[in-house]
Amino acid sequence: MYLIALISTLIIFVLSTALSVVISAAYVKKRSWNLLAWSSGLWLFAASVALEAIFAYAIYSSQLIDLYLFLVAVLVEFLALGSVLLVSNRNFTRAYAAYSIITDAFLVYSLASAQVGNIITSGVVFGPLPLLVIVASSLVTFPAAALLIIISALSYRERHNAGMISIIAGVVIVSIAGTLYIASFPSFLYYAEFIGILLLWIGFMYPFKKHGSA
Repeated sequence: MYLIALISTLIIFVLSTALSVVISAAYVKKRSWNLLAWSSGLWLFAASVALEAIFAYAIYSSQLIDLYLFLVAVLVEFLALGSVLLVSNRNFTRAYAAYSIITDAFLVYSLASAQVGNIITSGVVFGPLPLLVIVASSLVTFPAAALLIIISALSYRERHNAGMISIIAGVVIVSIAGTLYIASFPSFLYYAEFIGILLLWIGFMYPFKKHGSA
């Protein structure tokens, strides 16, 4: 398990960082707010994977664990915000932004008040979380994942962009990856992240190549 965690996190970190650079470069070129949100989410994903690599070396603390749990939840929000911005509805965007701020604050409170404890076993993220943290994380990730699926599906129906299917699948897998270790499948966390980032690569690169934008 230790070797799997170490190798997979390093590979996933390289892939996620590379994709973050590509999307960030697209934002600099196009100055599109949805690309900024997507690149921010991908950078947060890369940061969370970097923490997993650190954990694999048996380097961890309660502060790092809390930071990791915060990042894996909030990154889904940023990816969702990128899709919400594509809708071009100012009221909807503001409503989701306000909801995100409130739920993020609640997540910070839950992590500060609940005793998460050590969820690192043999360098692998594995262990049950306090109920308050699970509830707070769910309020952040579940609506975000639902919005990503709905908006991506609608976009595919309108544009018939096959890359959207890959984005939907990649985001769903990345979104649920953080819950897999809770269900006593710690190795699946890394498998899911690897598959998820590959699907995101395919999904994001396909529209860039075909249409010149995400």
